[in-house]
Amino acid sequence: MGQESFKKVVYKLSKPLISDDGKVYLCSEKNFFAFESNGSVAWTLSLSYRCSPSIAPVQGESRKIYVIAEDRVLKINPLNVGSSETAVELFFGSEYERLGDIVGLAVSISSSCVLINVKNRGLFAYRLQGKLYWSVGPVLYQHGYRQGCRKNITECYFSSVPVIDHCEASIYISNNQGEIYALSTRSPHFKWIQDFSSFGSTLTMKAGNNGLLYVTEATKDLILAVDVSRGSILWQKSFGPLSMEDYAPAVDSNGWISIGSLDGYLYSFSPKGVLKKFPIVLNMDSVIQVSPVLDCSGYAIYASQTQTEGKVTRIIGDYTYISAMKPKGVIFTLINPATGIIFWSEQYPGRFSSELLTSDLQYFLLDESILLAFFAASTNGEGFLSRYWEPAAMPKLTSEVCIKLLTGYARKFQHLHRFPSFSSGNKKTILLFLIFESIILLVLAITVRFCYMFWKKKKLQNQHLGKFLDKRRSLRLQKKVFDRSITKLQQKAAEEAIANDMLEKMGNLVKQRENIERKLSTSYSLGRDEIGSHSPSLLPLSDRKTRSFSFQGAKKESITLFHTVSDTSSETSWSEWDSDTNISEDEDEIDKGKSPIEIFSSSDDEIYQEEYQSTTPSSFASTSRQVNEIEEMKPGDQEDSVDHPLQNRIRKRKSY
Repeated sequence: MGQESFKKVVYKLSKPLISDDGKVYLCSEKNFFAFESNGSVAWTLSLSYRCSPSIAPVQGESRKIYVIAEDRVLKINPLNVGSSETAVELFFGSEYERLGDIVGLAVSISSSCVLINVKNRGLFAYRLQGKLYWSVGPVLYQHGYRQGCRKNITECYFSSVPVIDHCEASIYISNNQGEIYALSTRSPHFKWIQDFSSFGSTLTMKAGNNGLLYVTEATKDLILAVDVSRGSILWQKSFGPLSMEDYAPAVDSNGWISIGSLDGYLYSFSPKGVLKKFPIVLNMDSVIQVSPVLDCSGYAIYASQTQTEGKVTRIIGDYTYISAMKPKGVIFTLINPATGIIFWSEQYPGRFSSELLTSDLQYFLLDESILLAFFAASTNGEGFLSRYWEPAAMPKLTSEVCIKLLTGYARKFQHLHRFPSFSSGNKKTILLFLIFESIILLVLAITVRFCYMFWKKKKLQNQHLGKFLDKRRSLRLQKKVFDRSITKLQQKAAEEAIANDMLEKMGNLVKQRENIERKLSTSYSLGRDEIGSHSPSLLPLSDRKTRSFSFQGAKKESITLFHTVSDTSSETSWSEWDSDTNISEDEDEIDKGKSPIEIFSSSDDEIYQEEYQSTTPSSFASTSRQVNEIEEMKPGDQEDSVDHPLQNRIRKRKSY
C-alpha cells in the first residue's frame, strides 16, 4: 500500500501498541500502520485478513509484532518492510478455515512462547518458531480429581486475555464462571485455582510484578489484590463506575494501579491498598472514559478527562449509572500516582495536540486512547512532546524517576527475600540497605576464597583437619622450646667464650628451628601452599677451612665467631662432623617416634613433600638435654678446649 493512498479514506483505528522503538502501531481493516511519535506515517502494510479492532497488536521478540486478524495470528517483521524478504507470515490458524474465536493473545519473551486463547478450545502455547509447546483446557483431571469449571463443565471456557507475570514466570487466565487459574509458563499444570464468582464473572486481571495480581470487577466496581503464591485475597477496595466491562487499569513500576472512573476521578491504589483520588480538574461534570497509559519511564501515567455540558448519576441497587451530556473538551495530564506530582497538563486542542491534528493523523478517526498513546511515545527524551514541557517540570521528573527507580528495585528485591519494606522515596534507608548487602557479599566472597585456598592444601588432601591442626600446634610448641634454648646460648656466648662442641650443638638447634619455621610457613600454614623467600641463614657457614656463627648479644652487639682449621687437623674431621650432624638429625627424627620425614631443597621453586605422622613429647626431651649439657659446662671445661684442633676467634662489632 502506498504512503499517500491512505489519505483518500478516513480510517477507524484499532487499539494502539506503543513500541520500544518509539513508534505507535495500529491496524485498520486490512491495513497495518506504523506511526512516528509526531503523527506521521512511517510505513504501511496490506494484510490478507481484517484486524480485530478490540485487541491491540502485541510486541514480541526482536521487534516482531503479532496481530489478530479474522481468528488468525499474523506475525509481522518490521525489519523486512521494504525489502525482498517476507514481512508478514501466518503464525497461527489456517488459510481456508477458522479454528475458533481468538479471545486473547500474549507473548512471553523470557519463556520464548506465544500464548493464544481460543474460545471453547483452550489455551495454546507456541514456540517463537511456530511449533506447539503445550495446550490446556479449563478442566484438568489430576490424581483422580477434577480441577476447574466446578459449576458447569459443558459451557465453561477461558474468557480472558492471558496475563503474564514476568517476576513469577506465571500465567493468569479466567473462565466465564468467575474462576482464576495460575499456570507456569513452561508447563500446562495449574499452580492454583480460585473461585471469585461471588464478586462477579466479568473479571479483568493485571499483573503487578511485585507479588500481587490485581483483579477488577467492572459491574460491582471492585478491585482485589491477590497473593500470586496462593491465590488468596489480601485486600479489596471499591471505586467509581467504569465506562466498559473490559476496562484495563494501568500498573506502574511502583506497583500502584490506576483506574479512571465516570465520576471524573482517577483512583490510584498502592500495593498495600492505600487509596489516592486525583480530581485533575475540580469539575463535577467531567468523566474519564479510557484507560490510563504508562509513560516511557514506567513511573508516571497519562490520563485524559473529558469535560461535558452536564451529567446525571443514578444509583439502582448495587449499581451506579452515569449519563453524560455533550462533551466540551478534554484535559490530558501526566501524573505520578505515588507522589501526586503533576508533570505536565494540556487542554485539547493545545499546542501539542494541534500539531498532531495537522499530521497524517488528520485522515484517521481518533479518540482519547490513541492520543494518549502518542503522548507516551513522544516522551522518550528526544520525542515530539518533550519540547512542550515546562522547564521547571523537567528537573522534577528526572529526580523523581531516579528515586523511584531505586525504590522499585529495592521493593522487588524485598519481595524475593522478604526483607522489611522501604518507605517511598526514603533515600537514606535505600542507601544503607545497599551498603549492608554489599558488605554481606564481600564477607561471603572472602570466606569462600579462604576456604578454597585452605582446603586445596596438599597436606589436607590425604589427611583430616584435626590431625593437621594437631601437627601445626606441635610444631609451634617445638619452635618455642628451640627459641628459648637458642636465646640462652646466645646470651651465654655474648658474655663469655664457650667450647666448640657446644657451638656445634647450638648450630644443630638453629638448623632444627629453621626446619620447623619452614614447615609452619609452607606446608602447615593457614594459607595456600607457597614457598616464600628464606630469611638469611643462621646456620654455620663452612668452606672446609673456616666456620662462623653470627648472632646478637645481650647488649645489642653483633657477634661473629670464627673457627679456623689448624694445619694438624684433617679435612676428614669436617666430613665426620657433617655426617655426625646428619646422623644425629636422623636419630633425632627416629627418637621422635612418629615425627615428620621431609625432603627439603634449597631452591624456592621446589615443593616440600612430607608424609604425616604423629609427634610425641620425646622431641622436647632431646632438645632439653642439649640445653642442659651446655648450661652445666664449667669455666674450667671451657679453658681445656684451647687444645682442640679448632681455634676460636671472637670478634665483637657494635650495631648502630
